[in-house]
Amino acid sequence: MGLRFQSFSKRFGQYFLRGTRSVSLQAQIYLQGLMQASRKNMERMEEVVPDCSYQSLQHFISDSDWETRDVLDQVARDADRHLGGSESSCLLIDETSFQKKGKSSVGVERQWSGRLGKVDNCQVAVFASLAQETYSTLIDTRLYLPKKWIQDPKRCLAAGVPQSEVVLKSKADLAFEMVVQARQNGVRFRWVGVDGGYGKEPGFLRRLEDHGEVFVADVHKDQQIYLEDPSPCVPEKGPRGKKPTLLQAQSTSQRVDAWAAAQPPELWQKVAVRPGTKGEVRVEALHSGVWLWDGSEPKARFWHVVVIREVSSPETIKYVLSNASAETSLERLVKMQRQRFWIERCFEDAKSESGLADYQVRGWRAWHHHMALVMMAMLFMLEEKLSHKQSHPLLSCSDIEVLLAHFLPRRDVTTEEVVRQMEARHKARQNAIDSAYRRQQRADAG
Repeated sequence: MGLRFQSFSKRFGQYFLRGTRSVSLQAQIYLQGLMQASRKNMERMEEVVPDCSYQSLQHFISDSDWETRDVLDQVARDADRHLGGSESSCLLIDETSFQKKGKSSVGVERQWSGRLGKVDNCQVAVFASLAQETYSTLIDTRLYLPKKWIQDPKRCLAAGVPQSEVVLKSKADLAFEMVVQARQNGVRFRWVGVDGGYGKEPGFLRRLEDHGEVFVADVHKDQQIYLEDPSPCVPEKGPRGKKPTLLQAQSTSQRVDAWAAAQPPELWQKVAVRPGTKGEVRVEALHSGVWLWDGSEPKARFWHVVVIREVSSPETIKYVLSNASAETSLERLVKMQRQRFWIERCFEDAKSESGLADYQVRGWRAWHHHMALVMMAMLFMLEEKLSHKQSHPLLSCSDIEVLLAHFLPRRDVTTEEVVRQMEARHKARQNAIDSAYRRQQRADAG
């Protein structure tokens, strides 16, 4: 496995050639650190990876001018070779947050953190994952810049945000950009899957359809649907008042949860979703064709609505819209929606095994560089799982990390080195304590 890792690193070497060989070498060292260090920050990398220097890594991540976009595009193309082109290939979009202190980290703001379920000081990024059946890997990302950042060009400049990116974009805008980018890279997926945070944006779903994409989108329970075509039109002028100019629906809408609650029990169908570790995963589902109208388009859209509830927890309900072809079966629609499980697993693996959230950087370039290296690490793990799926079908990212810790050379293998590193940590900790006391004394004196 160690030799395969070395070969994998060299595969991407062309994207790190920026004048000196050292940049390409630092890329390999950083990638190895993401695989080997217990915590994936540069201080811990320096302790385990031979020839690793904290200062060199910091320069590589923060200052060297290799292009993140080139690396991510290659990750996407390689992922497509493994996961694209099948009936179950899909592009999954979701966001995750990174808790941060202070105000200097690019994009940091008090904003909603889905991971924490509350407003907190954090960065938020939107990610795209390519998935097929039980395999998936992250292939792209966009960092969300809140309105306060866009309205403060000096703050953006200090964080290294390119001028072209100092534009207010919603998370749905960023998601759509990644869908377009994936198609430009030739990624072959059958549909786009999103959760309710994106499904609640009617403009986003319509942009996907107008762009020729099939989507499967969770929506909120108050989503309005029409059981009859609303046939929007401008009503005739009445005997009084001004002539109407706005379109009006000719039928009445209702909330999707109200529609589901009114359906007779016999319409719910059991669907087997996939094999699980505790038996087959099963749900119950309702399905119908409905019209959706945003209040301005000249014609309503005719889409599927699917309501899915857990067999073991009937109060856990998902409401779903899809513009898949009319003949798409309920079973197929349910399985398409349940594929979103795998991007959540991607985030778990990326944070626990590949250092997605362990970065020690503040600037725009450094943040994107780190994410590109993390996605390289995840691609390597995907390739290892696929190459061993016959002999070791349960091989996990954690397993691969344990194996690499054994097969790759390590710095901390002698007693002397372990003691030296401990003393270095103690010295750094004492320096921090002394610095804090000096600041306190200056404050007291002032």
